[in-house]
Amino acid sequence: MAQSPNPSAQVLVVDDEPDLRTLYELTLLREGYRVDAAGTLGEAWQLLEQRKFDAVITDMRLPDGLGLELLQRMLAQQRPERCIVMTAYGSAENAVDALKAGAFDYLTKPVDLKQFRTVVASAIHDTQQRIKPAAGPARAGAATASAAPAAHGFERGAASNALHRLVGDSAPMRLVKERIEKVSRSMAPVLVRGESGTGKELVARAIHACSHRSDGPFVAVNCSAIPETLLEAEFFGARKGSYTGATADREGYFQAARGGTLFLDEIGDLPLPMQSKLLRAIQERQVRSLGSTQEDAVDVRIVSATHRDLASDVQANRFRQDLFYRLNVIEILVPPLRERREDLPALCAALLTRIALESGMPAPVLSPEVLQQLQEHPLPGNVRELENLLHRALALSDGSQLQVDFAPSAMAPPAGELSANGVAGAMEPAVPNDLQAYMDQREREILVKALRETGFNRTAAAQRLGLSLRQIRYRIARLAIATPGSEDADDTAG
Repeated sequence: MAQSPNPSAQVLVVDDEPDLRTLYELTLLREGYRVDAAGTLGEAWQLLEQRKFDAVITDMRLPDGLGLELLQRMLAQQRPERCIVMTAYGSAENAVDALKAGAFDYLTKPVDLKQFRTVVASAIHDTQQRIKPAAGPARAGAATASAAPAAHGFERGAASNALHRLVGDSAPMRLVKERIEKVSRSMAPVLVRGESGTGKELVARAIHACSHRSDGPFVAVNCSAIPETLLEAEFFGARKGSYTGATADREGYFQAARGGTLFLDEIGDLPLPMQSKLLRAIQERQVRSLGSTQEDAVDVRIVSATHRDLASDVQANRFRQDLFYRLNVIEILVPPLRERREDLPALCAALLTRIALESGMPAPVLSPEVLQQLQEHPLPGNVRELENLLHRALALSDGSQLQVDFAPSAMAPPAGELSANGVAGAMEPAVPNDLQAYMDQREREILVKALRETGFNRTAAAQRLGLSLRQIRYRIARLAIATPGSEDADDTAG
């Protein structure tokens, strides 16, 4: 979503090719910006010493050095301008290097002028919004880095709320929150890594809320829940008649996230052919809908997440190295619950408040004894397992104090010890140590199978499974199952 042009914005263009420099200048002047131009690093720095700009656009290769040198010098002096780096077509490594060095964004030559205007507008908007808070009085509590995104004067409430949902003030969580605030300042792709149940999507939502794109859409995609045959249509859209059942034009996830953030959860589960198509879309920032003859420019920021070791998958040829290189520009590692046990009391309080609110019940109190039991429980399913334990406890509670039932996972026998009929040493599947996670996985598989067989019509799938529409919606949301193209069917069913 391009920001409205600001006539007072000042832009510096640095390029040694006179024709291109003139093209960029004219394009920006037509947008109402004031423009200065330079042909070398030396000329650019002279202009920067004379005045401040709202955005700096620099070519990667200049007669007296690299554009990255200008970027690094600006960062070293903590200048507020956002820097956009121009790279040659196909120079993916240069683009990644620029983003890692702190560039706000990059553009590939030959430049698409529509994309050029969009990126420049975003950079100017970001610079100007970041300067605003500095002009006013210092905010109370600004010294607490994890309390609120101090660098953002815009959407401060939304950003603060998103960070607040990442419950915990342990050292690992403070590092995560500080990292979120830093990475939100650019368009660099972010890879969120962590075990299942640690809250990777909450981190992605916080990145979006703290960024200059917070007023744009946040589109979350569970890559493991989409049938392989539908991946291309779901990601890039499809024209009417492009495949059996395509009765109308439809947008894909890239188009739906235009101007905002596209969150690709479980990115490691994408099949290799789709990885290749995704790589091209990210590099070229253009997608072609199924059945279309032309490509459409898309303006999205990519945040991806996985619980897998993608570096090992690259070595085993299960994941493309070039896509990994492109996605892993900035990495955020979400700590497992066992590494932040001191956050358990706050997590339990926050989860119980939400669960009780959703259930229409008063929030009960956890006794010190139960909290101690939770501290000693392994909780391999992390926050998701903790939430399931508290859900079950609240459902079975009959008093103001909550008693947590650990029996399902605590009583699970060692792997291979018992068969289904209780005979030791039988060749039956081993009983899992984390029964709740196992049950969730089985429930997910049953739901996904029913949804696929009904064309992702949730009403039909619910009838097949003997559930109400409300019940299947709850389960789909709880298990984070993507249901492409099903909204219309559900809405018509009431």
